[in-house]
Amino acid sequence: MPGSRKPSGTSPTPPAGRPAGVVVGGGISGLIAARDLARAGFDVTVLEAAEAFGGCVGTHRVAGLDLDSGAESYATRSPAVPKLLEELGLQERIAAPDPSGAWLQLGGPDPAKAAQRMPQTGLLGIPADPRAEEIARAIGRTGVARAALDRVLPMAPLLRREKVSLGEIVRSRMGEAVLKRLVTPVVGGVYSADPDVLDADSVAPGLRKAMAEHGSLGAAVGAMRRAAPAGSTVASLKGGMGTLTSALTADLAELGATLLAATPATGIERSGTGFRIHTGAGMHDADALVVAADGPAAVDLLTPSVPELAAFRPGPGPGVALVTLVVDKPELDAAPRGTGVLVARDAEAVQAKALTHATAKWQWLADSTGPGTHVLRLSYGRGLGPGQDADTTALRPDGELFAAALADASVLLQVPLEEADVIDWDVVRWVGALPSATVGHADRVASVRAAVAEVHGLEVVGAWLAGTGLAAVTADTRYRTAHLAEAVKS
Repeated sequence: MPGSRKPSGTSPTPPAGRPAGVVVGGGISGLIAARDLARAGFDVTVLEAAEAFGGCVGTHRVAGLDLDSGAESYATRSPAVPKLLEELGLQERIAAPDPSGAWLQLGGPDPAKAAQRMPQTGLLGIPADPRAEEIARAIGRTGVARAALDRVLPMAPLLRREKVSLGEIVRSRMGEAVLKRLVTPVVGGVYSADPDVLDADSVAPGLRKAMAEHGSLGAAVGAMRRAAPAGSTVASLKGGMGTLTSALTADLAELGATLLAATPATGIERSGTGFRIHTGAGMHDADALVVAADGPAAVDLLTPSVPELAAFRPGPGPGVALVTLVVDKPELDAAPRGTGVLVARDAEAVQAKALTHATAKWQWLADSTGPGTHVLRLSYGRGLGPGQDADTTALRPDGELFAAALADASVLLQVPLEEADVIDWDVVRWVGALPSATVGHADRVASVRAAVAEVHGLEVVGAWLAGTGLAAVTADTRYRTAHLAEAVKS
């Protein structure tokens, strides 16, 4: 990885007049924080436990292709990521997905008849108008009649509640069919979680306020959609999102930062007006410390210095396995299911929760493979609702997941795939790496922020606080790093 260096023991003393900054965690939030500290005049060291930087924004090689091993896109409704890309000189690489959109695989005895194009007029699968024909095809006429009650049901009970799940809002306003057949597949694909455990105000900020203003859930969704910028809701980079990680590490190297891979922090203690960070290879002193590790690791490292954090240690996020297949199958040139398929829970013929037809979604990738060769990515490991047993699908052996992926892709795409069609394949697991914003998440985040704010020179960043998605993480990390730099240098 460009800019990375192996451990070399205790970090050197920073040049006179330059404060020392240490970032624990070299995932995407850690790299962004390190870059902003370096640009603010800090002598920066990044400590990453893994062999490579970038975390969930990385690359793996399959069939000679450099493909995304984690995140494949970012939300465009925020300017945070485009601004960062422009600073890194990557704006010319920005790529929009094919506009045909994804499909939805519903339950039913005939999978071919139970598939339809995903409605495009909603928010996290919640329809703006449940009477639309495309919605009726998914939830049936009975489901439409129930969802239409959203226009007349009293709103006050949901609005008065301090904490409410997204699932409870959808179920109480529009009914079970909308929740299970539209919202759950979308939310599972985005958050790897069940709507019944997700904090509505965290995953859909502004939704309850819009409900109060417009009088119903559907009207609120419609207003929020109209207020969103025009165009695709996501974008990526030619060459994959791993290009961002490479650009960040290269820029950090030019800024003189020290990037230490395979160097986990083993302890953090306050030292004078700053901090001392211990690793197996030595120690590093910091005037400014950014902890960009996952939630459980961050709390464990900081509890000796900030005991209040122990009460807010999050549990691990759900396990997810991504199975990438590179296949020689000219029949897929027609993109029979658009850019991919989201799978409802009642689609019992399929184990995957989603399939991305990457070469149909991203033209730059199709150009690199040529006709007949296709990249398919199937996701396993559903987030479960309250009281449900843990889903261990993502922990199954690679061979079992490969066989499941072949079978599931055949059903979802309605094109038979056999092992002989596969040029190469790979399995990437993200176990506990996707934190869920469960009910009460906003209050827990506020408590963590308050405890950290009491400690001069310390900041904590990452998806477990900012929320899932590169846009949320980028905006939050840059905001907090800027304030940390200002406070330490003032």
